[in-house]
Amino acid sequence: MTTEEVYHYLVSGSRPNDCDEFDGHVLGSVLALAFYEAQTGQSSIGGAVGLDRPDLSRLLDKFFPHAAALFVKDDEAAPTRSADEITLIDLLNQCGTTGSPFEALLAPMIARRAQRPNHLWQDLGLQDRGELSELMTKHFAPLAARNNKDMKWKKFLYRTICRDTGYALCVAPSCGECADFDHCFNEETGESFLARIRRDVEASA
Repeated sequence: MTTEEVYHYLVSGSRPNDCDEFDGHVLGSVLALAFYEAQTGQSSIGGAVGLDRPDLSRLLDKFFPHAAALFVKDDEAAPTRSADEITLIDLLNQCGTTGSPFEALLAPMIARRAQRPNHLWQDLGLQDRGELSELMTKHFAPLAARNNKDMKWKKFLYRTICRDTGYALCVAPSCGECADFDHCFNEETGESFLARIRRDVEASA
């Protein structure tokens, strides 16, 4: 199956009442990108989404039971997390909108994808930055409210952690005094990774 086929297979299946179309799209995007990374040897499925086998099984059983066999493997190892990733998971869990089990599964997924070097919306497989902002507003509202200057999300998340440690990791105590200001606040343009993968596949066909 191509990455696009995996995405459509996921989101076209039946969803429970508490998984609306947008949440299904977000999960489908992350999982489709994880499927591609696993197929191309970049990562395991669990390593790509940041979930161990029990949590990955729980996510699929609840939201995409028709696709569980595609993703859950008996030999799936638990992902190894860095200290930064664990701290980011803790921040997201502390700032969930409702503290729901769904948000508890989203937190490690976002934290794992934030370890990638690109815009966070791209590494989540989303179409644009607006979708990431919608996701954060919906499921991590306290953080969304604090990002009132529209800082890039990955920069904002780590600056929030940095602020909690007394700005020990930042180059300046305030954004206005920082030489990296443009890197944190300029536009996040670029191509969706799922669209890029589709284009590359079409070009090689």
